[in-house]
Amino acid sequence: MSDLRDAQEHPAGAAADGRPGPAAPPDDLSDRYFDAAAALLRRVRDEERGTLRQAGAAVADALSAGGRVFAFGAGHSSLPAQDVVYRAGGLAVVNLLAVPGAVGVDVVPATLGSALERVGGLAAAVLETSPARAGDVLFVISLSGRNVLPVEMARGARERGLTVIGVTSLAYAGQTASRHPDGTFLKDHCDLVVDSKIPVGDAELTDPCIPAPFGPASTVVVSALMQAVMALAASGLAARGETPPMIRSGNVDGGLDWNARVFEEHRDRIFFRN
Repeated sequence: MSDLRDAQEHPAGAAADGRPGPAAPPDDLSDRYFDAAAALLRRVRDEERGTLRQAGAAVADALSAGGRVFAFGAGHSSLPAQDVVYRAGGLAVVNLLAVPGAVGVDVVPATLGSALERVGGLAAAVLETSPARAGDVLFVISLSGRNVLPVEMARGARERGLTVIGVTSLAYAGQTASRHPDGTFLKDHCDLVVDSKIPVGDAELTDPCIPAPFGPASTVVVSALMQAVMALAASGLAARGETPPMIRSGNVDGGLDWNARVFEEHRDRIFFRN
């Protein structure tokens, strides 16, 4: 009975003498992570509902007019951008706007990618040599929105006549300083801003035996957000009587043939094949 009583009075993470005890069981932490991620997804769904619909309509408008869609993100913010490019179940005409060395963590050292986000002039060089043109839509994804690269990417794209949709956490603009010389954030250079609701630091969990917050959720939330926008765009096209150019899985019978036909029909708007 004494062991049971001690366990009830001093749960995991707190010893009888007040010192930090053993960490919470891993399954408890996983439950907490899923709960936190689900709560963020619900917030984005409920609080950004109107903005998501505007973003979906902007994509549908551009595609109806013969335009193209591009997605940009640096570092881990590139993951949600990549997730809507050449994606089974996604729109075939979404293209990645990549900055060499700043996409993902494949560059060595990985810290170089972070450093490149603070370098001016890269965005202009990428836009000048890219196929993006006036009338297209560009998603600029940046969790903090404070670095030079996403700020200049959004500003430069708008100057070239693109519709810029920023996907960022507005909390950073209120709690951190911009790294751009003019003090602006990504949100200041967009036609539309979707707030991912991710708290500053992007860590949903804490534990007394772990020295720093952990459990980032931005990739989960922003990837879901981007997929929701693409679903809205596809349904918007269908509502206009237009056939959305969808990609099917290449691992189902007939999928490769289906995709070959879609890619050929929209070859002037697809750039990930060249």
